[in-house]
Amino acid sequence: MDLLGRAIHDPRTGRLLGAIDITGGDHLANPHSLALVLATARAAEAFLATLPGPRAAGASLSALGRDAAVLSAGGRSLPLSRRHSEIVALLCAHPEGLTGDQLAIELYGDDLVNPVTLRAELSRLRHALGPLLLSRPYRLRDAVHSDFAEIAEHLGRGDVTAALRTYRGPLLPRSDAPGVVRLRRLIEGQLRAGVRASADPALLAAWTEASWGAEDLWMWEALAAVLPAGSPRQALALERVARLSEEYAPPDATWLQRRRH
Repeated sequence: MDLLGRAIHDPRTGRLLGAIDITGGDHLANPHSLALVLATARAAEAFLATLPGPRAAGASLSALGRDAAVLSAGGRSLPLSRRHSEIVALLCAHPEGLTGDQLAIELYGDDLVNPVTLRAELSRLRHALGPLLLSRPYRLRDAVHSDFAEIAEHLGRGDVTAALRTYRGPLLPRSDAPGVVRLRRLIEGQLRAGVRASADPALLAAWTEASWGAEDLWMWEALAAVLPAGSPRQALALERVARLSEEYAPPDATWLQRRRH
């Protein structure tokens, strides 16, 4: 009696789950039977990889105010390279997925890049993420909560205070990937507009005191407008407005043009 078998492992953890086997007479000992067992086992593992698992469940991405993002899942934190940070952030922003061409444009813009370069990056990323990264199109298998998406959620509910509290700085600030740059500007622009529209001195002060808002003339003007007239804080804000206006004005601007700037 012959037995042909092949073990089945959890595609996420590598843990042995069971086996596919065929037991019978001598006629089973042939290449066709072995190929059938192997194909069946691989199909089972491929199906298991599509199921939600503990490693992907509750995954979150932290990418605000840092040059390299951190992916947290299943109680583990995975620091990502700068390029992988850009890819995962873009896939979080496009849950429907991106084709290889679309992803290349988001990462490299109009620069001519060998498709092999992108495929190599995605291969390395898949090795790090396992079944969380799917292809055709490229997408994340389960919803990954990102800190930058949380900003939009707070603003959608009109909670500007919570949005500003969540904001730890620009999205991947050193990234020059076109898709990331657009997303960064969108997030910052929405939050900035929300803080200014609130006319809340505390929120405006928090923005202008932060490293990313210290040179923001538009927000300093808004802060000066809502502070009590003649107060020391307003005087400081007005002084900052005057200094920034001077710095941002063209060198050959007239006095009137500087005032209008």
